[in-house]
Amino acid sequence: MATGLWEWWRGRRTLVDAAFAAPILLLGLLQTPFVADGSLARAPSLPVYLAFTVALTVPLAWRRRWPRAVFAVLALVGFTQWCAGFLSFPADLSLLVALYTVTAYSSPNWGVASVLTAQFGAVLLAVRMTRVDWSHFAQGLLTVSAVVFGVWILGVYMRTRREYLRSVEDRAARLERERDAEVSMARSAERARIARELHDVVAHNVSVIVVQADGAAYALDTDPGRARQALGAISDTGRLALTEMRRLLGVLREDDASAGTRPQPGLGQLGELVGSVREAGLPVELEVGGDPPAMSQGRQLTVYRVVQEALTNTLKHAGPSAAARVRLRYAADAVEILVSDDGRGAAANDDGRGHGLPGMRERVAVYGGEVRAAPRSGGGFEVAARIPVREESAP
Repeated sequence: MATGLWEWWRGRRTLVDAAFAAPILLLGLLQTPFVADGSLARAPSLPVYLAFTVALTVPLAWRRRWPRAVFAVLALVGFTQWCAGFLSFPADLSLLVALYTVTAYSSPNWGVASVLTAQFGAVLLAVRMTRVDWSHFAQGLLTVSAVVFGVWILGVYMRTRREYLRSVEDRAARLERERDAEVSMARSAERARIARELHDVVAHNVSVIVVQADGAAYALDTDPGRARQALGAISDTGRLALTEMRRLLGVLREDDASAGTRPQPGLGQLGELVGSVREAGLPVELEVGGDPPAMSQGRQLTVYRVVQEALTNTLKHAGPSAAARVRLRYAADAVEILVSDDGRGAAANDDGRGHGLPGMRERVAVYGGEVRAAPRSGGGFEVAARIPVREESAP
């Protein structure tokens, strides 16, 4: 309740400034007029004095809405009062309030113009008050000038502080926008990663299941034993697909402590991958050259997925009589992968969803590698990839 009332009060600038000017007006109305120049015969009449007091204080209610206009009006009223030869204290303090407001809420150039105007008024006031004794002119001018420049310096400080706070707020808002953009980019990258993983897991295992199911259907009447073997392979492949799906989707459930505990496939699982493809009916030859270098888990997963995607496309598109060869060559600085087949040469056609070879290229590009996929000159199709095994040094 109190917070809401305070925010409402702060939002009413005119009302706040009027409340600030009210004590000055009240004190001015309670004072009696006195002559600033000892040579004058008499003080102004009470109505004239009250009129000047009101004219010097009431415009302060709009000092922050129109700071320059209010200062100009008060300076004009003050000059008229000087010409009349009397003071309206403490209403004359409104000129200092207006000077502070222009300096604090307007540009630096307007602040300089206002302090020069106020200093000119200080000279006029010193001249008027010391006309009888010019020996006190310098002292009076120094005193009034010190007050004027003190108010101006306070306004400069408040304007600088306000600009600094505004820059801090702008910087915080910019950092928040940048953070939101980074979070959005991270989410997009994570969605793309999950899409690639889902494609690799689902496409490979479903392709194996489809091939085994077709084989079981053909052998059901003529070779029941082979049909049972194919159905067993379908069951094993389905369980493997479910396990990988649970592992992959488990990372999306933050409250599932047991999710994602199974390690990601890597170089050690390439033999199992090739074996599952052989069981699906595609003859595959695996040839490995060199000693495997020390590689991060992410690079090992990339090698595994490249081989998996290439063999999956061979299963789907190379034809029933095709055979495939997987050759891995481990060098000191890179892993070279070559997956080729002697089928119809259409293994590059993915499932139409854009996550096959494009996803493979994205995976390899993360580590600074490259992928080439094209039909072979003698028939068939081949996928060649090169993945560096060392991190690139920062420039």
